[in-house]
Amino acid sequence: MAVLVAVSCLAPVRAQADQRPAAPRLVPAPVSLEATGEAYALRPGTRIVVRSAAGAGAASYLANLLRRSTGYALPVVRSETEDGIVLDATGLTGLGEEGYRLDVGATGVLLAADTAQGLFRGVQTLRQLLPAKAESLKVRPGPWPITGVHVSDTPRFAYRGVMLDVARHFFTVDQVKHYIDLAAAYKINMFHLHLSDDQGWRIAIRSRPLLTRIGGRTSVGGGPGGHYTQADYSEIVRYARSRFITLIPEIDTPGHTNAALASYASLNCDGRRRAPYTGTEVGFSSLCTGKDVTYRFLDAVIGELARLTPGPYINIGGDEAKSTKRADYRRFVARVQKIVHAHGKSMMGWEEIADARPSADSVAEHWNPVTGTQEGTELARTAARRGVKIVMAPADHAYLDMKYTAATKLGQDWAALVEARRAYEWDPAKLITGVGEDDVLGVEAPIWTESLRTVDDLEYMAYPRLPGIAEIGWSPAKGRSWAEYRVRLAAQGPRWAARSVNFHRSPQVPWPS
Repeated sequence: MAVLVAVSCLAPVRAQADQRPAAPRLVPAPVSLEATGEAYALRPGTRIVVRSAAGAGAASYLANLLRRSTGYALPVVRSETEDGIVLDATGLTGLGEEGYRLDVGATGVLLAADTAQGLFRGVQTLRQLLPAKAESLKVRPGPWPITGVHVSDTPRFAYRGVMLDVARHFFTVDQVKHYIDLAAAYKINMFHLHLSDDQGWRIAIRSRPLLTRIGGRTSVGGGPGGHYTQADYSEIVRYARSRFITLIPEIDTPGHTNAALASYASLNCDGRRRAPYTGTEVGFSSLCTGKDVTYRFLDAVIGELARLTPGPYINIGGDEAKSTKRADYRRFVARVQKIVHAHGKSMMGWEEIADARPSADSVAEHWNPVTGTQEGTELARTAARRGVKIVMAPADHAYLDMKYTAATKLGQDWAALVEARRAYEWDPAKLITGVGEDDVLGVEAPIWTESLRTVDDLEYMAYPRLPGIAEIGWSPAKGRSWAEYRVRLAAQGPRWAARSVNFHRSPQVPWPS
């Protein structure tokens, strides 16, 4: 018989004098977790069973993950039996779109959810119950115990995102897929793709071919640039959807637009093309907001992107428009919002859009590295007062390109030095006076790539900080503490090592030796 011990999802992990089973060290922490004294042994003959077609995607995903490390066949079968690992999406848990229940005992595993998405989130918990070597990209020897638990889990916030800047330095489709996979492991459900900036235009627009022919051939430091065809972009969208992640494309406007201004002379007020730009300064460029051609251009760009993007949002940027007069900026955002709506989408942008009276279906993203009532938080409060939901991505906590310490070779430090603890110790609903739980749609961890050129660079700057921001978005706020979290975080290190992820071994975390 299983021995149950109720464990607070955020309780300190320590040795139990009476030998009760210890809680597995999961990230994000689930809402409810009971550790049992029994484990399920994954064996060569284990099957992955689905009760309905809704479970097929998560089952195939799990099977493929475990086949590569265990070498087992792990056939996915449709059955009503309870033998093996059972994924059930018959809709009886009452835990909503992303919630799930997970029960692991000596005789089997049952993962139940109301939706296919809920099953997929539960699979991310299930994989952390296996030994770290289960993350290996090549076959390893067993045994393969799955720690015994009873879990019931739902997310705190609906939006838990990452942002990847491919404009400063370009990343290929396969590299983007890799980053999506790493994020999906921590229940991320939004992927914000920064597709244009001063240094590069990364998405083919068929009606405006010079955007990639001219604007796409540069990057920071004079590198070769690159761009996605529309087929490439659709493949990224499809891949993200297979991980139950919604893609949000960003075309930054009216500033951060030199790549567009270098491609089409008519977008400049003086009718002259700008020279390509490969530096890192910001705030110097602007579309000509008084010309109708600007809005015909944006209608074409947004129209093509909207047709390729099944998600609800088109991000229009809107940040650091220092070369656009305030009154012109307000009129510009109002007009572009109508274009976004005309193509069946809602507008998303950085928090500066709050100054232009966005409609209530819009989303503003707080990024300024300020807290409390300091200057720079007023835009977020303005958005909240106007009923606009806010995604919290404060640069001094959530920007993954900030240096860990002054000695970090990659990244920047203009917002702060952000070690693992600083990235974790903040609450989206308490950071800004006047912005509370009901105003916050969720959190995002952006990574800007002025100094990042390779996947190794991305991994090193994202890990170990990204899992902490993912937990802030998923797990209950009550009881969270760095002292407890750092122990759970340390348990992730061997998993990343098994998968050959290049992570920062923060001295703040007690990594296993």
